[in-house]
Amino acid sequence: MKSLQALFGGTFDPVHYGHLKPVETLANLIGLTRVTIIPNNVPPHRPQPEANSVQRKHMLELAIADKPLFTLDERELKRNAPSYTAQTLKEWRQEQGPDVPLAFIIGQDSLLTFPTWYEYETILDNAHLIVCRRPGYPLEMAQPQYQQWLEDHLTHNPEDLHLQPAGKIYLAETPWFNISATIIRERLQNGESCEDLLPEPV
Repeated sequence: MKSLQALFGGTFDPVHYGHLKPVETLANLIGLTRVTIIPNNVPPHRPQPEANSVQRKHMLELAIADKPLFTLDERELKRNAPSYTAQTLKEWRQEQGPDVPLAFIIGQDSLLTFPTWYEYETILDNAHLIVCRRPGYPLEMAQPQYQQWLEDHLTHNPEDLHLQPAGKIYLAETPWFNISATIIRERLQNGESCEDLLPEPV
């Protein structure tokens, strides 16, 4: 079995420690050697980014330049239409082949809305879900059928992510950083330092 590969998507507007540090902890926790960051150009579930795609790509390149764990995938940035995780994971699976373990990293808030995602039921056909736990969010899905879906796929053993190519959901205990793009912009507008919020080159 080949080593587990993980994909981490988002707008990254801008990228900050709230994105990077939990994933670095996650990598140590479950044995990831590579995490591919995939910024989206037109997010379907949230407002459009304030920074353009070129600016966000450049900020990501600066942020991960000294972090060999991370690589950057630009495919969604090159799309002018909304980017759907289900479609990206289908492409990724086709490129990697049927036997490579693949995982998609999301936050606990995203798990709770996961059944509203485009073709969500196909995502576990192509990858595992690794969920970064966040305080203040419930541990159960809103509707019984989705809670059953979660329980059917849930594993408490991270080794399962390495042994199977797809299909599992793992809830990871990762640190939570109360950082948002809004906080960063407010500090910058007020002339305050952001060195504790995001990598210095960004």
